[in-house]
Amino acid sequence: MSDVRVDPWLGTLVHVVASRQNRPNLPSTGCPFCVGGLEAPEPYTVKAIPNRWPPMPDDRCEVVLYTSDHQARLSNLPPEQLASLINLWADRTAALGARDDVDFVLVFENSGRAVGATIDHPHGQIYAFDHVPDRSRKRIAAGWKPDESPERLFAEREGWIASVPLVSAYPVAVEIAPRERIPDLPSMNTAQRSAFGAILQDVLRRVEKLYGEPAPTMMWFNQRPTVSAAKSSNVAGYDAAWFNVEIVSPWRSAQVMRYIAAAEVATGEYFIPVVPEDLAARLRAL
Repeated sequence: MSDVRVDPWLGTLVHVVASRQNRPNLPSTGCPFCVGGLEAPEPYTVKAIPNRWPPMPDDRCEVVLYTSDHQARLSNLPPEQLASLINLWADRTAALGARDDVDFVLVFENSGRAVGATIDHPHGQIYAFDHVPDRSRKRIAAGWKPDESPERLFAEREGWIASVPLVSAYPVAVEIAPRERIPDLPSMNTAQRSAFGAILQDVLRRVEKLYGEPAPTMMWFNQRPTVSAAKSSNVAGYDAAWFNVEIVSPWRSAQVMRYIAAAEVATGEYFIPVVPEDLAARLRAL
């Protein structure tokens, strides 16, 4: 059972989930996501399953299996497979978001052991929050829009752009967004989903080539809250929410982690060794 606590001085919300202390770090035998494994006894194309170790109650946490191919990566899924995955992301966002107890649906991925991925099989997760998380709320309220500064823009495809943000707490950070506002995954038509998939893979491949090998990455989708019309007035900027994807890596160079220092944790101010404009130039060249 999740015990949600709020820091009385900072307002930071923390989910205390004692049950996750006992979850396995690595499968003891085989891969549970391969066909015939614990989570995939039958053949599948893409699949969403309940998280066996959910940090939140009431079936609000899911694992998304991208493919039955254990050796595949999101960056190299064939077009048909990628289309099925994007449709599944959109369908699950809509289904979970339609629930009365869900205000925000977060699609995300941890890729690599260094960022906590315990199973190598290509997969991501979905958390359906019963509130709009603070960071997400702040970005929406601030009227987030894509950064089209030439110095930080490094890729574009069919109405979508990819850029390095002006500031980030991570040495590698990129953002993907449509040039014209789209609020969320379910709102995308077939052509928009196809273009989104193309630039997503383009960016992931560039990040993989940045250090000559795939770096550990974290990725998440920022999209419009799914709160009811009655509650949307309490979310500043709700009607102007702009779908975007953030991809970050803790590597500052190949195999070299950039660790958060005590001074940064203490102050919430960060010291980054990678110049965003230089990172954009390197990704542009790739």
